[in-house]
Amino acid sequence: MPKKQTIKFTIRQDGTVEETVEGVAGDACLNLTESIENQLGVVTSRKATAEQFQVVPIDLEQNVTFYED
Repeated sequence: MPKKQTIKFTIRQDGTVEETVEGVAGDACLNLTESIENQLGVVTSRKATAEQFQVVPIDLEQNVTFYED
């Protein structure tokens, strides 16, 4: 069963938006939130979580290209 992926937004009284991504390993969180961040405005800071440093497993069968002559 895949791990639950969550994006949490906290909007502060001064209008600052804090975004927290959970359940996404590696740099995939940046790809996941890119379009949302572009619509919200300028990103002033980013803090990596432990999940960002996890190694993302790959399926080698999907990444193999066979060439025939």
